[in-house]
Amino acid sequence: MANDSNRINLQKFEHMKAFRPYIRSRVGMLAAALLAGGATVWSADKPVLKEAYKDQFYVGVAINRAMVMSASVQGYRARRTREEMLKDTAAVKEQFNQISPENDLKWALIHPRRGADGYDFGPADAFVNFGLSNNLYLVGHTLVWHAQTPNWVFAGTNQPPGVTNAQPATVVDANADGTNRPGVRGFGRGPGGGFGPFGYRGPRASREELLERMREHIHAVVGRYKGKIKSWDVVNEAIADGGANLLRNSLWLEIIGPDFIAKAFEYAHEADPDAILRYNDYGLEDPVKRRKLISLIKSLREQKAPVMAIGTQTHVTVSSPSYEDMDQALTEMESLGLPIHITELDVNSALGGQRMTGADIANNVATTQGGLVEDANQRLSNQYANLFRAFIKHKKFVKLVTFWGVNDSVSWRANGKPLLFDGNNQPKPAFDAVIAEVTKIHQEQGLANP
Repeated sequence: MANDSNRINLQKFEHMKAFRPYIRSRVGMLAAALLAGGATVWSADKPVLKEAYKDQFYVGVAINRAMVMSASVQGYRARRTREEMLKDTAAVKEQFNQISPENDLKWALIHPRRGADGYDFGPADAFVNFGLSNNLYLVGHTLVWHAQTPNWVFAGTNQPPGVTNAQPATVVDANADGTNRPGVRGFGRGPGGGFGPFGYRGPRASREELLERMREHIHAVVGRYKGKIKSWDVVNEAIADGGANLLRNSLWLEIIGPDFIAKAFEYAHEADPDAILRYNDYGLEDPVKRRKLISLIKSLREQKAPVMAIGTQTHVTVSSPSYEDMDQALTEMESLGLPIHITELDVNSALGGQRMTGADIANNVATTQGGLVEDANQRLSNQYANLFRAFIKHKKFVKLVTFWGVNDSVSWRANGKPLLFDGNNQPKPAFDAVIAEVTKIHQEQGLANP
């Protein structure tokens, strides 16, 4: 191997400088995993994802605040003990070279109250400091979304269309103790107050007011982490799931208009001209939604919006998509000529979720019910093998693969056992299947096995 075999080389992104962060060696990371009584999670002869895929793409993971603040969070859904959380953190350091926060950069968490003094940067600062101290590539999730946005963002003096003499609604800001804050239980995608499009029903801000709030928020958040967070989900899940409409109905769309997406990218680029700015959505394995994505990106380019990467969440199931379907999806997304980031990967093994591959919060409960499918471990392994075979085939464009959670117990779909590691951070057969896919490539190229 070349002398720089411990570095990850990525092609220069459109509008971007190449970035080549240093990834610590396996021995170094094993030492870093020493926590709580000297216990390690991994044995020295166990494959490591980030090393196995260092010549392919980043392998990342979404983390929660408990992992970076080394303290339990009240109401934390998985009820992890301190020892368990330390092992979760050790697993992140050992296996991954990129991190994304599940919740703490979402508007409701980082900017719960109106005004310049309404920010709560503590958990986000801890996320960034953790990533920098461990030489991890940092992704910011997310700036503009129809969900987990406080009511005050949309409030104003203008009545909604078709409404007269409406009583002003009470605008609820999050309290200091975290009440009315969506997702504080430690799980990305958690429900709560302040959701659009209809979480707030009172008099609305004007287009100009909402644009100014958006710009101030983006400049404050992106500017604070300029040069540290390298890539941002600028707009999340704006595409309509069904019907003829391109965009989902939301207060962003109703108040500002369809150019709210281009404006968000414009403001983010102003705040950090070197950051990679991506549009992120789910269900892009579906050909109909994928066509909408392609139309949206082309429209954004016509508006000169600095969209620099496609984020495809890839919340899928053991039943679908097939390898051929994923191959086709990536091929069609490549036609846009932008890097592709797999942003929120998990594979649901629950019986109740085999017909759903989306990430809609309201429908999530049903997707993890009914117990597991028959031969769940084998089917999970097969599906992860299919996915990573497709990712490797398209590595010219696929630059990053992020799992949505480090293990099953901290997953937002915990009952569906969707990840490579069980609740004790032990690798499942699906882990071996993912390693096997890259091993094949090494063997074909005459390289040492990972």
